[in-house]
Amino acid sequence: MVISMDRWKGKVAIVTGASAGIGAAIVEQLAEAGLQVAGFARRSERVEELAKKLSGKKGKVHAVKVDISKEEDILKGFKWVTDNLGPVSILINNAGVHQNTNLTGGETEKWKKVFDINVLGLCIATREAVKIMKANKIDGHIVHINSVAGHKVPQFENANVYPASKYAVTALTETLRQELNHLGLKIKITSVSPGGVRTELLDAAGLTSDDPKMKEIISKFPFLKAEDIADSVLYVLATPPHVQVHELMTKPVGEPV
Repeated sequence: MVISMDRWKGKVAIVTGASAGIGAAIVEQLAEAGLQVAGFARRSERVEELAKKLSGKKGKVHAVKVDISKEEDILKGFKWVTDNLGPVSILINNAGVHQNTNLTGGETEKWKKVFDINVLGLCIATREAVKIMKANKIDGHIVHINSVAGHKVPQFENANVYPASKYAVTALTETLRQELNHLGLKIKITSVSPGGVRTELLDAAGLTSDDPKMKEIISKFPFLKAEDIADSVLYVLATPPHVQVHELMTKPVGEPV
């Protein structure tokens, strides 16, 4: 099997949650591979900084201010990409959040935020990408950044609705694969499920800053780097058109679960 990104050179990719961590690492590798990359993020100024850093690469990065929890933002973002860069060929659904709460006494708004971003935002972006790919006869590729928590619930204090949101992504991956087959479309769909990755996710959720005990526990875990997951994404994108990697799970050596 020949692994090559050549067929994607000059094509348009959208990466959600592109301002930091896994999203930023994916943006960087796609730009190095020669793609036109639209980085969707609330903190679009960080994507702009990344674009300047990558200005000498084969491809180009474009910052697009999008809050994935808001459908209107997503629709505007896709329209901007289509009008300014062209039809999308690759969608990386990377945006995701975890909230520091629980099920027995948790705040409803925090639960909603997780599902709005991790599930509904992913579904809306996927719908828009498929519409564009279908209209332009593009055999594209959609990648959901999932989690090992979407396959086995971790014994992790304050996991709350996060595993449920990622189990949803696992189901949505297979449901979309079946739907694309039914429609006769050659669009590929892949779930990439990382284990522990050292990113801003836990800090943003307050799990490390609000709970010293949790911070100490987490400090003892082995972690992957964001670049390791970007490598995984580039691997699945580089497979030949007839090869679909349905699920790719990557864990750090020594991960206890």
